[in-house]
Order: sequence, then structure tokens, then C-alpha cells
Amino acid sequence: MSKQLIEQFIARRLSGDGLVDTQVKGVQLFRVTHSVRCAPAIYEPTIVAIVRGSKEAILNGNRYAYDSGQYLCCTMPIPVEAGTPDASPDNPLLGVTVSLNTRVMKELAIEMESTTTSPRRPASGPLPQGLVLARWDEAFSDALLRLLQLEDSPADSAILGDGRLREVYYALMQGDAGEPVRRAFGVGNEIARAIEYLSSHLDKTVTIEDMASQAGMSRAVFHRKFKQVTTMSPVQFMKAMRLNTAAMQIASGTNVNVAATKVGYVSSSQFNREFKRLYGQSPGQWRYSLQLPANG
Repeated sequence: MSKQLIEQFIARRLSGDGLVDTQVKGVQLFRVTHSVRCAPAIYEPTIVAIVRGSKEAILNGNRYAYDSGQYLCCTMPIPVEAGTPDASPDNPLLGVTVSLNTRVMKELAIEMESTTTSPRRPASGPLPQGLVLARWDEAFSDALLRLLQLEDSPADSAILGDGRLREVYYALMQGDAGEPVRRAFGVGNEIARAIEYLSSHLDKTVTIEDMASQAGMSRAVFHRKFKQVTTMSPVQFMKAMRLNTAAMQIASGTNVNVAATKVGYVSSSQFNREFKRLYGQSPGQWRYSLQLPANG
């Protein structure tokens, strides 16, 4: 019932395509009625909850397709290709994105770890991946609806918004994604720290040793654990982060050479070569293809 009310809520507020902010910071509603092919993107820590239609994300060749039966949780910045290949006027994509406040998530994860009586997975076990699909459950649906209902009152949003967000976070950590999300934001978030460091230094030279140091690990241990979380080696991940970020900037109109410089490339030929190797087109060809009709 809550999910149906959320769908009605979004339909009332979005008559056309778009992504719009709500009264609560970090919470957005979206509607898409046309097919969008998968394109480079950076997923920040967020929940993507779909109430109608479907969406997909591709991480290192692994496809994550989700709809109103599952929501997606991303626990750290991750380079993906994302799109809405099945969206149409007859089958619109409707949903909500909720940014995850890292500080609040860490506090909540640690509080839950200190109070839970359930068996804990050994800290030395495999780390959870940064993208998780979770089944919608009643607690999550109810918490998300309560959060969106604040939209009708700016005063309620200002006073109750943080508390309702915390309820959504708590429902997330209690649901199917709970264990990996708690580990990602709790005491075992070393890989996330390294990725945050990389994300804030894309325009500079960052070595594997730099990232391993941020995680407090040796290079060998860091490499192994990093691949558990992201499915990529640190070198692959760094390259994907830089190239996806540059691709997004080029798509928004930034000059190719400027975009390359902003993500740390000093050689335009190297940038063009690595871009083409990853996307199958040169930066100029790729920009031109974005201007073509979706079926062109």
C-alpha cells in the first residue's frame, strides 16, 4: 500500500520528465518516459527506489537490473554505466533517490553494531560489494512514504526531515541490504575511505600506495579487498572513475581537453586512447553520438 501511495505522490508532482528536489535535502523524485541507453556515470552513496518501470546499471561488465521489486543501494562513489532502456510514455520510470549522509550512516551503523545481539560476520571475512540490490519490504516502504509526506509542509520538512531520513536509513540497514551496508559504513569502511580520497583528488596523481595508506593496509591486502568491494582492480577503478567523470563533463558541454585535464590527464593522446579503449569511440565521436536521436 505504501509503495502505491509513493507512486501516486510522484505522479502528482511530476507531470513531465525530470529530476526534482524535494523539501528534504538529498531527496529527489524522478520521471523518465523515453529510452536512455546506458552511459558513463558516477554513482554516489545513495538509494535508488523505483515504484514503476525499470532501470539498469553496469559495473565492470556486471549488470544490475532493478524495478519496483528491488531498490538499489550504492555505499561509495562507483563508476558505472547507467540507463533506462525500457522507459516509454506507456511505461514511465518513476522513483526516488535518497542520498546517504556518510556521517549519519556511520553513526547509525556503529550504534547498531554495539546494540545488536545477532551473530556478527568475522571482520576478516569477504567485504561486501559497493552496489547492493535489496527487496522492498514494508518497513522500508513505510519509512520512505513518511519521509515524502513531509513535502506538503516546509515547516515539517525543516523540523522532522533529519529524523525521517534516519528512519529510512535504519529501515535500509534492517532490510536485505543491512549486513553489507552496515559493514560498508561501520568500522570496516577502509575501502570507502580510500575511494573518497581518490574522488577528491581526481585532478592529481594518486598511486595505489596512496590509496592503500588511506585504508591502512599493505598494497597486497588492499588490492585483494578492493577487488572484493568494487569487482575491479584499483588501477581499473581509478581509470574508470577518471574517464567516466570526464565523459559526464563532455556530455554537459565541457571541451574535451579541459575535461581530460580536470581528471588528471596531462597527455591528450593518452586520454583519447584510453577513452576509446573503454567506450569504443574517441571523445569527439562519443560527444557527436550523444546528439543523435536515441534510435539513430
